[in-house]
Amino acid sequence: MALWVYTINIFLAAFATALILIKRRFSYWKRREIPHDEPHFPGGNIDCSSNTSKSVQRNYNKFKTTGPFGGFFINLHRAVVLYDLDLIKDVLVKDFHNFPERGLFHNEKDDPLSANLFRLDETKWKQLRSQLSPSFSGIKMKDMFLTILSIGQKLVQALDDVIDVENSTVEMNEIIGRYVTDVNGNCVFGLDCNSLNDKNADFFRTIKSISGTKLHSKIVNSLISSFPKLAQKLRMRETHEDLNDFFIRIVRETIEYREKNSVKHNDFLSLMIELKNIDGGLSIEQMSGQTFAYFSAGFENSTAAIVVTLYELALNQDVQDKLRDEITNRMEKFRQKLSFDCMMEMRYLKKVVKESLRKHPVVPYLLRLAKNDYQTSHPKYVIPSQTLIIIPIEAIQNDPDVYPEPDHFDPERFRSEEIHQRNIAAWLPFGVGPRHCIGLRFAKMQIYVALILLISSYRFYTTCDCDRTANPLPVDGKKSSGQIYLRVERI
Repeated sequence: MALWVYTINIFLAAFATALILIKRRFSYWKRREIPHDEPHFPGGNIDCSSNTSKSVQRNYNKFKTTGPFGGFFINLHRAVVLYDLDLIKDVLVKDFHNFPERGLFHNEKDDPLSANLFRLDETKWKQLRSQLSPSFSGIKMKDMFLTILSIGQKLVQALDDVIDVENSTVEMNEIIGRYVTDVNGNCVFGLDCNSLNDKNADFFRTIKSISGTKLHSKIVNSLISSFPKLAQKLRMRETHEDLNDFFIRIVRETIEYREKNSVKHNDFLSLMIELKNIDGGLSIEQMSGQTFAYFSAGFENSTAAIVVTLYELALNQDVQDKLRDEITNRMEKFRQKLSFDCMMEMRYLKKVVKESLRKHPVVPYLLRLAKNDYQTSHPKYVIPSQTLIIIPIEAIQNDPDVYPEPDHFDPERFRSEEIHQRNIAAWLPFGVGPRHCIGLRFAKMQIYVALILLISSYRFYTTCDCDRTANPLPVDGKKSSGQIYLRVERI
């Protein structure tokens, strides 16, 4: 037999075998009689015209009444979408020991920025979490408050300048992104990024340009997500090399300067310098990974949270008025001085932010990975070991069976008596349980300060140009990726 004929036969046999294996894998939930949509290669249950968030939402809406979870595939990775709030609570809290990991790619050696607290496996996560937790204590937050307030006042001045130039119609993501960059740059690195005074400032321009650049194609990124352990063994990376070099250089130069000049600063990096100098402490690369995680999460998520809250306040003038009245009354009590204690007394402000994050969670779903087989309270519903768990935050928080009239913006949903009657898994913008967001207090504080200063200084309206800002906002979990224009008037 000619060599080329033999080669073709081998190829066809391998191809047929692969098809059989893929078909069998995709029949997993059907064989177990678990509700699911039929998956298709290569995306599984994520079709080319959609994204993971929308696909999860469809699954939830279609199967939420059938049982505690439904079957799902992300590419070839077996997953379940959880519907039952008690099951979600058990996964995140009561039985966390069986779901301590997120199943996300990280490669400490070749892609150090990926090896951060958000992505690390159980053992390294536990150690690092206990080391970094003091950085986000209530005392630390009080210490950082004046820094954030000072930057917030610059935000007001910057918005004033924009209004003078742009006739009071403002694209909010840009200016809020500059505020968040300055807050995070100062509180994470101790650096004055100067983004609010100069929108072409190096730090903001570099982060914005590099963070929007994808290292791989959509298919390669999907394969890395589906097979993170294999991708790690193949020494693959997700982070753009320029972004990696930028953060490591910033961390290294800042540490060298502080140690050489005995500089102390009340920021996140200071704690990590202390950890670096103890036995078995953090390396420069490990420190860079953690600072990158907090900076990038803060940049994306806090920007989106502030902008969508302003958007909802512009749509709901009665809520905006009530919030402004509370701010005015609290400020009068504290003699027109905004302090940490004054901010913490603004209860309606907290309700407004909770309702905004209920309607527009900046993270549309949470991921967990099953360590062992997990038997739910329903006999046939078993979550197999190494199955990816998808907790559909956006779908749950916009479910009329959980929150009646979910499209209606109503901060009074978060009165204390209503919160106590509600399952804790019904509101998860920051997660819950041992692996909840470590920067929760910090994120809330920079959101609160921005809203207090902006609402007390300006009135926000939706723009008449409907083509510039969609209503409702797109459901894609990336509220900060588009442009949101609001009309802004000085008070």
